[in-house]
Amino acid sequence: MPRRILFVDDEPNLLMGLQRSLRPMRTQWEMEFASSGEEALRCLEVHPFDAVVSDMKMPGMTGAELLNTIQDRYPQTIRIILSGQSDRESIFQSIAPAHQFLSKPCEGEELKYLLERALALTDLLENASLKTYLSRLKCIPSLPLLYQQVTQELRSQDPSASRLGKIISQDMGMTAKILQIVNSAAHGVRAEVTDPSQAVLLLGLDSVQAMVLSLSIFSVLDSHVLSAKDAELLWNRSISVSQFSKLIAKAEGVAASQLDPYQSAGLLHDVGKLVMASADPKGYGLIVHEATSHGTVQPRLETEVLGCTHAEVGAYLLGLWGLPASIVEAVAWHHRPLESPITRFSPLAAVHVASAVYTQLHPEFLHCDPNIDEAFLERIGRSGRQQAWKQLCAEQAGGGPPQ
Repeated sequence: MPRRILFVDDEPNLLMGLQRSLRPMRTQWEMEFASSGEEALRCLEVHPFDAVVSDMKMPGMTGAELLNTIQDRYPQTIRIILSGQSDRESIFQSIAPAHQFLSKPCEGEELKYLLERALALTDLLENASLKTYLSRLKCIPSLPLLYQQVTQELRSQDPSASRLGKIISQDMGMTAKILQIVNSAAHGVRAEVTDPSQAVLLLGLDSVQAMVLSLSIFSVLDSHVLSAKDAELLWNRSISVSQFSKLIAKAEGVAASQLDPYQSAGLLHDVGKLVMASADPKGYGLIVHEATSHGTVQPRLETEVLGCTHAEVGAYLLGLWGLPASIVEAVAWHHRPLESPITRFSPLAAVHVASAVYTQLHPEFLHCDPNIDEAFLERIGRSGRQQAWKQLCAEQAGGGPPQ
């Protein structure tokens, strides 16, 4: 079934240019073009659309106002904003309702790639209620202590981008959001950014201050979502898997300049658990209780109850937000790497092993999977390396080698 995409811009020449450049996609996409926000909403009332690509500055209803309305009325629609590089204030206004941002003028091939990648994610997650929740999600909650440290740093007399980056890099929610923003083409950064500390430096303290203190791009984890103990366990696991992933990558000869995606993928690998807990605290709590009580591997129980695992949930959201593919791949398949298309050593391999080794080192995690997929390691040419990796991780953790 063809995907339906709506393009919105008040400049007729731009709409005509898009029609020409995207003509080869006519067999795969049903495309409609609207010259205003009001006309776009009339189109949406007649037929649903999989994605809306809107200009930011339009007379009458702005792009941000249009996407805010679409977010409320049609939450499952992918929302992409087009904005001029110099229009910083407008970009800030669209941070909440937009999934991704593109700068004008936008090449047809760039737009095609972004849309194809975003639309492919809709097949990753079949749970309609979770998909609706994720499409409405503006940020992922952060650990209260880390959120407090960030706001204190930003309000201090001499805030430091370096200190700020270090705090953010310890938190799943803040890391995901800052990487979403910096990887949007609207900020003019052409290379993929996978390190939250670098993201803060590239965005600049003024921009980060405005986004955090005025626009509230971060939020605090509610104790009703996760207890303090469960939150601490989840964060400790994520930070350790992040460190293990980096350690494994270094052991495989990955250059120091290329280690950031391994570290960030490790930190974010279980972000889907946090999202699931936020969406349905009571239901998710029952899943965790059932898994820990009976020693059942949690992803299996998640699939039985929700039709998907935290891995798919996390990957869907991060992909929707436009995070680099290497991170999204690692999150999506860290429990089932053999089902992925990956055939070489990458963040997926490091995170898969790091997650399993962490569980082996912490037997109290009865509901986590301690198994390493040897068939996958053989496929990527790393068969026989797992014992050395286990040893390295155990030494860093301060314990003996896992059996």
